[in-house]
Amino acid sequence: MRGTIVKRGKSWSYVLYLGRDQDGKKRQKWVGGFRTRRDAEEALTQSLDRVRTGTWADPGRITVGEYLEQWLDGIRPSLRPKTAASYEDALRGWVIPRVGSVRLVGLTAPRLRALYGELLESGRRNGSGGLSPRSVQYAHRILSHALKDAVDHGLLVRNPASLVKPPRVPKPPMRVWSADEARRFLAAVADDRLCALWTLLLTTGLRRGEVLGLRWEDVDLKRGRLAVRQTVVAIGYDVDISEPKTTTGRRSVSLDPSTVAALKAHRRRQAEELLRAELAARESELVFTTEDGSMIHPDRISKVFAQLIEQHELRTIRVHDLRHTAATLALTAGVHPKVVQERLGHANIAITLDTYSHVLQGLQEDAADKVAALVFEGA
Repeated sequence: MRGTIVKRGKSWSYVLYLGRDQDGKKRQKWVGGFRTRRDAEEALTQSLDRVRTGTWADPGRITVGEYLEQWLDGIRPSLRPKTAASYEDALRGWVIPRVGSVRLVGLTAPRLRALYGELLESGRRNGSGGLSPRSVQYAHRILSHALKDAVDHGLLVRNPASLVKPPRVPKPPMRVWSADEARRFLAAVADDRLCALWTLLLTTGLRRGEVLGLRWEDVDLKRGRLAVRQTVVAIGYDVDISEPKTTTGRRSVSLDPSTVAALKAHRRRQAEELLRAELAARESELVFTTEDGSMIHPDRISKVFAQLIEQHELRTIRVHDLRHTAATLALTAGVHPKVVQERLGHANIAITLDTYSHVLQGLQEDAADKVAALVFEGA
């Protein structure tokens, strides 16, 4: 099997010879649109390798739907279960029903722009309206990844998604509680069975899944420290245990005496619950569970938190905003941004500085006043 490089007009093409069919006629495939001869030669070499290994697919025949299904099968083992499920949900729910019958080589930038417009206008599967810009942007990211692989595999000359800008996602406003509001909340939930969970979220800035994934073996109540080693993730209605996404996500976090006291009280309460559930012989592995010792679904925490806010007439924020509140209070208290980064598990300090730039601006103004007071004191 071999191939030929041909110049057609201003671009280059390659002809891939695929032997003869059952009638003895030559089988060949033309693939064009390359800007240089070298590009065409590299693509031909890749196609010849795939023909030899039996992994070649005719880019002129395969549809977008067929390719994406094959791509999902190939990439699934390298993804976290939750990520794989979300990829499948986005492609099978939003993309494949609309462009799955289009031939892969016929998927153009204008067709992708039209797809994103359709999703924004009527992308919901229940027919009740369009998807959010964030969801369409997520679909674009997945498609970009899949189509880049198609280029690498010689099925496409160029990635059409690289020519399309997804809809802009407005940055959601960050809502944080003041120290007084945080105190009022903790006082209001002092008798709640998950009081220690709310306390941890407010004093450490841990993510919802990280708190739910804590095991008692990860908590050192004597030294006042905990280790983030795993997280609870939701996959539809099911929950599973996963490792932190980044190496900085695996971290050690110091605890203050009040938080340690809340955890000790919670452990006693948990033991009593297991006793009532006739599970006294089994000590809970997880710090936070349902009353019968089962894992708590992360969405359940969000729902209970919203109910508590409404019940106690507190200013509305999300559970994730407790993380922002913890970081904001720490920075306001003078904690160095590097320490805040390490406690939050950010990949680098630039993320911390960018996320909480509004707080740091106020601290700069305060620093300017303090320096001026030293310099001009008595002047």
